[in-house]
Amino acid sequence: MNTDIAIIGAGPYGLSLAAHLRERGVNFRIFGRPMAFWRDHVPAALRLKAEGFALDLFDPARQSTLAQFCRARGYPYAPTGVPIPAEVFREYGETFQKTHVPQLRPFLVTQLARAGEGFALRLENGESVMARNVVLAVGIEHFAYLPPVVRDLPRERISHTFDETEFARFSGKRVAVIGAGSSAVDTACFLHDAGAETFICTRRPKIWINNPPQKLSPLRRLVTRIKKPLSGLGTGWRSRMACDLPDVFHMLPARLRLRITRGHLGPAAGWVTGQVVREKVPIWLNVELTAATMHEGAIHLTFRDKQTGLTRTADVDHVFLGTGVQVAVDRLPFIDPALAHAVRTEDSMPALSRHFESSVPGLYFIGPMAAGSFGPLLRFAWGARFTARRLTARFRRQRALAPIAQPAFAP
Repeated sequence: MNTDIAIIGAGPYGLSLAAHLRERGVNFRIFGRPMAFWRDHVPAALRLKAEGFALDLFDPARQSTLAQFCRARGYPYAPTGVPIPAEVFREYGETFQKTHVPQLRPFLVTQLARAGEGFALRLENGESVMARNVVLAVGIEHFAYLPPVVRDLPRERISHTFDETEFARFSGKRVAVIGAGSSAVDTACFLHDAGAETFICTRRPKIWINNPPQKLSPLRRLVTRIKKPLSGLGTGWRSRMACDLPDVFHMLPARLRLRITRGHLGPAAGWVTGQVVREKVPIWLNVELTAATMHEGAIHLTFRDKQTGLTRTADVDHVFLGTGVQVAVDRLPFIDPALAHAVRTEDSMPALSRHFESSVPGLYFIGPMAAGSFGPLLRFAWGARFTARRLTARFRRQRALAPIAQPAFAP
């Protein structure tokens, strides 16, 4: 099976790009399990922080919006103010795939390497594929960050917040949640609801929690829209510019781009889980985890108070790490080391052209792996529209490609 374009990943970015390529008659193949991250790493009951209108996947004719899906299924929906459950978003993405990307091959890619003028892919079912171009739409699944201080603990006693979608087994357990972002707050909320004795520890001076929607007078609503315009990333002029001007962002110096990407829309938690945590979960602020060891069957945590320098300790049964992600090309488990090394990076993220192409001709990165080049927009589902349109135009302009010979893999 030979193809001009192979898309690796079947989340919002991969599916939106595939829908555009299919509509335009471009020769491509797409591999991956549809919406797998949302099924395997996000609690089904989680109310998403993004507004409903910002959770659309994108087909060229806009025939399959989240609003249309919810209306057809009888699910509550509003463009703003009605948090969407993760299970509804996942179901919507799976339906989008069946409608617009029926040719999806639901297999993981286990090997990606350069081969001649193209790329050789090996699938988990043993199939081999040759592609002239490869688009990596792999999301953040492979990039969970575990700080060094906890890496010597038994692996069954620690979890990244990506690792768990069910929390009943923690009922009655003492559980520490390290972090201050939305995933840490969400996890602490679910642990509390499951009956765990949980608390949050963070080195930050506060935990930011978004406010619930408010009813405003027409005049107040107009003033708010002017001062803090709405965008697919939230409210405010910085978010609006990130959505509307990704090409301008791309032209900024690398150091400035990376600083903005990391700092914008980082730690704030959604208001649904945030209210529970604020009222019912103890929060330790300004503490830095300095040691984590096993002692008499418990995990003994040692913290340093950043303000006073004093030591604070706790014994727990389990630790959840809401410590975010560290995107790096060489952390992709299926990529050939030589290929990963050939990709020019900026602070471990691939440096991309305005067409999402890396320093390796024909190798493209979209979604969160492209955020270092295009800004915060690419960390959110809303960026899939810009990406799908840009890449589809790119591939349509390419001249017709000659077939590529089938690769010979070593057993």
